[in-house]
Amino acid sequence: MCRHLAYLGPPVPLASLVFDPPHSLVHQSWAPRDMRGGGTINADGFGVGWYTPAGPVRYRRDTPIWSDVSLPAISRATSSGAVLAAVRSATVGMPVVETAAAPFGDGPWLFSHNGVVTGWPASVAKLAGTLPPTDLLTMDAPTDAALLWVLVRDRLRAGASLAEALAGVVAEVSRAAPGSRLNLLLTDGVALAATAVGHSLSYISDFSFITVASEPLDDRSAWRPVPDGTLLTATATDLTLTPLGEA
Repeated sequence: MCRHLAYLGPPVPLASLVFDPPHSLVHQSWAPRDMRGGGTINADGFGVGWYTPAGPVRYRRDTPIWSDVSLPAISRATSSGAVLAAVRSATVGMPVVETAAAPFGDGPWLFSHNGVVTGWPASVAKLAGTLPPTDLLTMDAPTDAALLWVLVRDRLRAGASLAEALAGVVAEVSRAAPGSRLNLLLTDGVALAATAVGHSLSYISDFSFITVASEPLDDRSAWRPVPDGTLLTATATDLTLTPLGEA
C-alpha cells in the first residue's frame, strides 16, 4: 500500500504538507497508522507534484522520502495552491523504480493510487486489452497503479470529468478483480476527485482550502473520514461526497 495527499487552496509551501505537520507525509512514510494489511512502511519511492503558471511539475524518486537530501530545501522554497504527493510501499513482485512512484501525470492531470489490484496481472488483462496498444507500451512501469492511471487517462482524453473517470475505472476494476483496494486520487490543479475503496481516506476543509489524505496530518478535530465506497469531488471552496454506486 501507499500514502497520498492532495491540497487545493491558497498557495502554501510544500513543506507544510510533506514535512511540517506532526503526522506529515514524511512521518506516514515510516510510521503509518492504518495500512490495513498492506505492509508496514512506505519506503519504495515517493513523488511530489505541484502546479505552477506553466503547468504541473513532478519530483519523483525510487528511494525513501526521508533519505532525499534535496527535497526539504525544495519544499520550503516552493509554494503552490495545488499539490498531489505520495509515498510508496511496493506490492511484492512489482519493480521499485522512479517511474513507478506517483504522481503519474499527463497534460494538466496528476494521479495516485493507494491500494492493490487483486490477482494482478491476470485479473485485469482483458481490461488492459481494451486500451490503445501504444498506451500499454508506454506505461510508466509494469505495475497496477500505472495501469490504473492509463485506464483513467483514457477516459479523461475521451472527455470524462475527473469524477466520471475515477468512478468508471473503479467500477470496471472492481468487477474484474473483486476485493481490490482502490483509493484513487486525481487533480487538474483546479478540482480534485478521490475514491475510498478498501482503504483509509480523510479530508479537512473550511471552504477556502481542502486537504485530502490517507491519514490526517495532525490532530485537528475538523478532519473527517471518507466512508468506504465513496467518491469525493472538490474544489478549494466546494465539496461533495457521493456513494460510488450512485456516481
